[in-house]
Amino acid sequence: MKRESPQIIELTEYQLATFQRNLIPELVGEKILQNYDKEIDIEFPNPKTKYQWHLKSKGRVGNIPITPEFHIAIRPKVPINNIFGMLDYAYELNINFPKGQIECESLEQVYERLANILAHKILERCRKGLYRDYLPKTEKLAYIRGRVDVREAVQKPWEVKLKCHYNEQTGDIEDNQILAWTLFIIGRSGLCRESVSSTVRKAFHALQGFVTLTSFKSEACIDRTYHRLNQDYQILHALCRFFLENTGPSHETGDRQMLPFLIDMAKLYEQFVAQWLTANTPKGFFVKQQHLVTYNQNYFDRIDLLLCDIATDKVQYVLDTKYKAPDRADSGDRHQIVAYANAVKCNNAILIYPQLLSHPLDIKHGDLRVRSLNFFLNDDLNEAGERFLASLLPSTVSYW
Repeated sequence: MKRESPQIIELTEYQLATFQRNLIPELVGEKILQNYDKEIDIEFPNPKTKYQWHLKSKGRVGNIPITPEFHIAIRPKVPINNIFGMLDYAYELNINFPKGQIECESLEQVYERLANILAHKILERCRKGLYRDYLPKTEKLAYIRGRVDVREAVQKPWEVKLKCHYNEQTGDIEDNQILAWTLFIIGRSGLCRESVSSTVRKAFHALQGFVTLTSFKSEACIDRTYHRLNQDYQILHALCRFFLENTGPSHETGDRQMLPFLIDMAKLYEQFVAQWLTANTPKGFFVKQQHLVTYNQNYFDRIDLLLCDIATDKVQYVLDTKYKAPDRADSGDRHQIVAYANAVKCNNAILIYPQLLSHPLDIKHGDLRVRSLNFFLNDDLNEAGERFLASLLPSTVSYW
């Protein structure tokens, strides 16, 4: 029997949406409040709301299956194709599509496109042969293999089998287990059409006979070691990181429940700007990301970005991304960036916003200059990046 399509209500990030009382079942509202209060502000129908539902996304975009019959789709303010471009930089996917070949109309299509790429690349690697490595193994054997546990052999001379320590070459290693777990997660998302889902299943089954299904978090995809034999796994793990980082746990039990897919736009903006600046570092500078600052024994913080002089190794600019569009820079953000600049002895502090502020910031604290600048997301991302650099650096500095 064909399954009916779920009812979907749409929100736009940071924008208040109102719905008639009968459009959202009370049970659905309770599930949103209970399970997704970090993602969505919800106000139940009451006299203040004129007996309507009030829902507002807190900056995450994607798809939430509240129940099998009722889903919430949260749309970004940023053009979808620029979301794709941001993901490409943020996760270092290095997917070089010909211009005009990444047209997507929704986040679900972005998800589907990346899932299809991952599945095809895994199938390609399976055809070539999975990367294998030697893992230590201990086993009692009737013959000698590797190193014999001499102490146990002397203590138990009556034992027929010897305890041996040896290395065994296997494909059941983390490199491949991460791929299998990610395909499993994609299969549970319910976001892919049958044509893509069948490719995902085919790739999963190709791994299933060789790899143990093991749960992984996105952190497992970071700072892995690559070399001549597994170099192509770097993009595979980059794609896996995207899916594992943005596919949340189901709040229901059972293998058939669909999983929420949510992108934290503030985090994505921070990662994108950092990676874009790293890839397009102005001449004479180098970039430090997530620089640790320790104020005292009990308090430390991380600065988004430092732009440093290659010749002197000194910090020239402290940069902090803010994915919001206020009228003016928040006082808390100003105090924070000033503290960062003082901590690293820098005279230039920059708050980066995706949109123009009604009241741009440009003030002095002694020798310290604090400014608000923009890395726009509505136009071509590389052109926006060049305009950002032009506003950041003095005109005398060459950065092309």
